[in-house]
Amino acid sequence: MQELLKKTSQLETASNVERKNYLQKLKILQSLYFGGSKTNTEICELFNISSPTSIRLLNQLITEGWVKKEGLGKSAGGRKPDLYKLKEDSFYVMGVQMERFKIKMAIFDNHNNKIAEYEDLPFQIETEASVVDHLYEKANELLKDSKIDLDKLLGIGVSMPGLVSSSEGKNFTYFIKEEETESLEEVLKKKFKKPVFILNDAKSACLAESNFGLAKDRKNVLVISMDWGIGLGVIVDGKVYQGSSGFAGEFGHIPLIDDGLLCHCGKRGCLETVASGLALVRMAQAGIKNGESTILNKLSEKELEKLQPQTVIKAANQGDQFAINILSEIGIHLGKGIAILIQLFNPEIIILEGKFASAQQFITTPIQHSINTYCMAQLRVKTDIRLSNLGDDSVLLGSVATVMENIFEKQFSKVNQL
Repeated sequence: MQELLKKTSQLETASNVERKNYLQKLKILQSLYFGGSKTNTEICELFNISSPTSIRLLNQLITEGWVKKEGLGKSAGGRKPDLYKLKEDSFYVMGVQMERFKIKMAIFDNHNNKIAEYEDLPFQIETEASVVDHLYEKANELLKDSKIDLDKLLGIGVSMPGLVSSSEGKNFTYFIKEEETESLEEVLKKKFKKPVFILNDAKSACLAESNFGLAKDRKNVLVISMDWGIGLGVIVDGKVYQGSSGFAGEFGHIPLIDDGLLCHCGKRGCLETVASGLALVRMAQAGIKNGESTILNKLSEKELEKLQPQTVIKAANQGDQFAINILSEIGIHLGKGIAILIQLFNPEIIILEGKFASAQQFITTPIQHSINTYCMAQLRVKTDIRLSNLGDDSVLLGSVATVMENIFEKQFSKVNQL
């Protein structure tokens, strides 16, 4: 696809017919990437073009090596139509997921198949001195191990916690020192010599749900990310809502607890202090030290000190009542916050994703109970609460999606400005 991404100078010298042809081919590729295989008839209807024009464009893309025929579509009667899809290994995208205590990164092909990954790379977001060098070193190791053609790597998407402005390429919570003269995104671009796009982790998960998950083709959706922190992605009229500064969705930092604990954001009583992975670990550690009966008592002092939310959730899934009770308390607080969101946004569906999703009924039941208590019935009954079906890769897939969305949009913009 690198050859298909034109420079402004190339488009300036092209004729109007050539530009239109180029724009139509880009739209077809975008549709095949985000929407999967399509028939010629579906492409004609989607872009309001004639069948001969669509066939001509598809044949050009086949000749150029981007598209191929594979299989047959459905037919109401008669001959089944050919299905067109992106050709395998046309391009790759790297997704990076930065968390508070680790980094995940993976390389995905143009069908969003994961072909190489690093998981749980040690990382301390509050104290990391040089995030750029750290990311660059580990990413290069992964690229080398993957053995992909680097010319086919379109770009890198980096999701991270904190107040992230994608439009400015800055994180206003972390990595401030590295951004003093230029944005974090610009620093990463220069280091990698590839397009790099950064975004907030909750918005990344929301983008993944919108393109590949339960929010696909939905108009009004809330995506609650339940990890070390609590994040919110908002889809309004089918589009991910960013807010004027790109900071919309700081759900976890709404003060809901009177005289509550001090949050790392500087305020007291934020939802995140009682309904997050940080809260889960803190409550579990306190209970174990106070002699609560639980299978978590088997943990060594070192393991207890580095306790992970997944460990507590695993204990709950094994029937540990202490762990179940903690999750229930967290779910009650979280459900109260979600009840407020339902009354503000009136969503058709709320998707719960992240580490807590693996707790299943131990988190969804108390959340639903709290919503039943605090939310108006007329709104509550019209909102579907679902667990994400994207698994552990939702944030990574969102990082990949933002690369592809930005690359296509930049090309469309170039053509439309001429």
